[in-house]
Amino acid sequence: MTEIGLIGPQSIRLLIGVGVFLVVATVVAEIIFRRTTKEGLRNTLINVRQRIFAWWIMVGVLAVSLALGETVMLVLFMLLSLVALREFMALVPAGEKDGRALIWIMAVLTPLHYFFVFQHWYGMFAIFIPVYAFLFLPVLLALSGRTDHFLHRAALSQWGLMVCVYALSHLPAILQLPVAFNQGKSAADGSPVGSGGVEGGALLLFVCVVVQGSDVLQYLWGKTLGRHKIAANVSPNKTWEGFIGGVLSATALGAALWWLTPFTPWQAALLSLIACLMGFVGGLVMSSLKRDRGIKDFGAIIPGHGGILDRTDSLIFAAPVFFHLTRFFFSG
Repeated sequence: MTEIGLIGPQSIRLLIGVGVFLVVATVVAEIIFRRTTKEGLRNTLINVRQRIFAWWIMVGVLAVSLALGETVMLVLFMLLSLVALREFMALVPAGEKDGRALIWIMAVLTPLHYFFVFQHWYGMFAIFIPVYAFLFLPVLLALSGRTDHFLHRAALSQWGLMVCVYALSHLPAILQLPVAFNQGKSAADGSPVGSGGVEGGALLLFVCVVVQGSDVLQYLWGKTLGRHKIAANVSPNKTWEGFIGGVLSATALGAALWWLTPFTPWQAALLSLIACLMGFVGGLVMSSLKRDRGIKDFGAIIPGHGGILDRTDSLIFAAPVFFHLTRFFFSG
């Protein structure tokens, strides 16, 4: 198979598999919808059809971006971070917002952070936001002269930047892991992301398929066998049966997809398990934030899914852990 941008033979096979799955899901959902007469089930199926259509769009955008290369992927995720920041800041009460901090975050700190990712400058990518931006934002707020809601304004700015930019940027950063695998942790800046036999695009797809697959499988197991709520006030649909069944199923899926990675099957299973667990707690944390603000979704940009933060909440927690564990233990 011919390599197209960041899509190599492994990535192509996985994308074909995902495409087949979506075709089957689309056909089955359409058949059931046309044959059912129950109003409640029809409403549920309408939502399912919206979600499947949205998955077609999301998979298509991801595939095209991978085909166009690393720069396009980084621009895509920077735009997603900015949209996520907008969703996050829309929840902040008017009295706790700080316009100057928001301008700095969106116009300076976010582009600068993604520039470090683009340059493969791991040192600055890893510490720029958690150290320098973390310290800079409260100083900026203090210099403004406002003391009302100071702690809230500082914490919200810092937390929004960490979640929407720093954590989310670890997804495109996964594309650079093959460089560390083949050349070591201190590989020269600017090394091509496709170095060696490991495909960066395949690793990114591996994480997305396993973590997002865990979300879907937890939903299916919960609907089928779910009885015992995990945190009813936070996320009423999350049950222990759904959680255990979904995580174990997605872990098995990750082990079956080991050929996409430099891992052995048991290593792929272990990293998949950790990623799924982090994805679960990510969804729980972000659901707590929505309950605190009294909203159902962060936005409505993705039909059937909500906003960018609604769709990436599990990846936001899973991607950084996967990235750093993989880089630490599997670098050459």
